[in-house]
Amino acid sequence: MNNYALFFIALIPIVWLIVSLGVLKIKGHITCTLTLITTIVLAILVWKMPVKNAFTATFEGVALALWPIMIVIIAAVFTYNLSLHTKSMDIIKKVLSNITTDKRILVLIIAWGFGGFLEAVAGYGTAVAIPASILAAMGFNPLFASVICLIANTVPTAFGAIGIPISTLAKLTGLDVNLLSYYAAIQLVLFIILITFVLVMLTTKSIKGVKGVFLITLVSGLSFAIPELLAAKYTGAELPSLIGSVCSMAATVFMAKVFYKNTSDTQEKMDKATVLKAWTPYILIFIFMILSSQLFPSISNTLGKIKTSVNIYTGEGAKPYIFKWIATPGSLIIIAAFIGGKIQGAKFNEIFSVLIKTIKQMSKSAITVIAIVSLAKVMGYSGMINSIAEVLARITGSFYPLIAPVIGALGTFVTGSDTSSNVLFGKLQVDVANSIGANPTWLAAASATGATAGKMISPQSIAVATAATGLVGQEGKILNKTIKFCIGYVVLLGILVYIGGQFL
Repeated sequence: MNNYALFFIALIPIVWLIVSLGVLKIKGHITCTLTLITTIVLAILVWKMPVKNAFTATFEGVALALWPIMIVIIAAVFTYNLSLHTKSMDIIKKVLSNITTDKRILVLIIAWGFGGFLEAVAGYGTAVAIPASILAAMGFNPLFASVICLIANTVPTAFGAIGIPISTLAKLTGLDVNLLSYYAAIQLVLFIILITFVLVMLTTKSIKGVKGVFLITLVSGLSFAIPELLAAKYTGAELPSLIGSVCSMAATVFMAKVFYKNTSDTQEKMDKATVLKAWTPYILIFIFMILSSQLFPSISNTLGKIKTSVNIYTGEGAKPYIFKWIATPGSLIIIAAFIGGKIQGAKFNEIFSVLIKTIKQMSKSAITVIAIVSLAKVMGYSGMINSIAEVLARITGSFYPLIAPVIGALGTFVTGSDTSSNVLFGKLQVDVANSIGANPTWLAAASATGATAGKMISPQSIAVATAATGLVGQEGKILNKTIKFCIGYVVLLGILVYIGGQFL
């Protein structure tokens, strides 16, 4: 069978995912499971993958999907659900709404800064659902609130959920996670700054909307971009969006309080201790992530020794799979949430009950993640990804970097997840890079950054936004408003990736 035939057969699982999720609207956990089964059959029959290898590759995908990917998602949503249980989220909402009445600045604080923070520590739709519901509750048009939060929830997703998209990509491709993080941050700097201005202009529906808030908008972007870049370079994947969003929120709030005093006469006064207690779980997450990072190697190495090594995949290129039980973001977030919940007055059995409910809530999502990660493992080990990469490299040649971000965006559109997009296409990007003599880490980073663009048009993300703002049934309107920004994003990013790749 020639290369082009293998190319088209290898595309079957990907095309089916696009059609089934994007057109037929089949539920993710159903279609991803069916696609996994199809992929296993194709790997065995067409690529002659031994049956044992096909199933052990699947089992390795299950292991990766559950630990560390799903444990992070569960931990993040658990923290949010616990904040609802303890009513601390109500206090957080009041704190944000008391800062200013200028809608442009509120968008920067809530949709951009706070949304970025939620994406950094949680992801999984919380960064759209919570800010959008807050904005709608504060009097913003629900459709606008949905669109603005979807656009804001782009660049932070590259390092969302405590860096799981980048760290997963590094694990799947064998690339250095620190260099991969740094390259991704470099590619995103310009977009971080541009998006803050886009958000302000959308708020007023005019370019003139920037007038009067140019400085605070610029500061809001720079205070996110620069700390993220530095964190990516020196700490790896876990902290960039977390540090960037916290710095951006702090800088924007400071600017609003000092230079843009415009608050309501009826703003509610809150005790500082009450406010601090409401933020406790997220503060602890921030502290734990820093302490367990490479900034503190003695702590990181000590925690890293608590692990289990298991041989799962039986084929060529097999490596022991390592479960790090404590030195993984999911475990640290759960510990922080339990401590934070206790400080907020919740009983242990109440906190545990919230965790169990969250696990049940995530059951269908777990099936989707397990299926798609396993699918990527089978495609990678069987040679299906290589079959796609070889033809893509042959067709596009040295111009492939121009479309590398588009591939990443396509993955997020299909799966609704930057992580899943990286799992689907990360190995492909590396293989193509090696084929055309490009820098594999730079192109893998392009896949991750391109995936952030697809977030704003993903049917799953849009569904979260409509559910949060009471607009179920108006998904098409939102897609029509966000798709033009997505196109502009990936075109500009492709040019940047192509030019940047010439110097690496």
